[in-house]
Amino acid sequence: MKEVVRTNDAVLLSFVEVLLRDAGIPSVVADQNMSVLEGSIGVLPRRLLVADEDHDAAMRMMADVEQMRREGHGGPADDGGDDV
Repeated sequence: MKEVVRTNDAVLLSFVEVLLRDAGIPSVVADQNMSVLEGSIGVLPRRLLVADEDHDAAMRMMADVEQMRREGHGGPADDGGDDV
């Protein structure tokens, strides 16, 4: 398994999980239960992992998403407004 994203942003994690699932790429969230040890404050990042053979496709998809985000086409951090 290889890491696609490491974050403590639950919205980003869910967003990427859905994108991968829609692309037919199975994924696993690692370290999800670490919040019990940290007191559920969300400090420790979670990792989204895919199979080795799916990693290249997943990373290409992530690059496409990042490009769309930079161009203002949406994503979990986009408020939908113009970046003026």
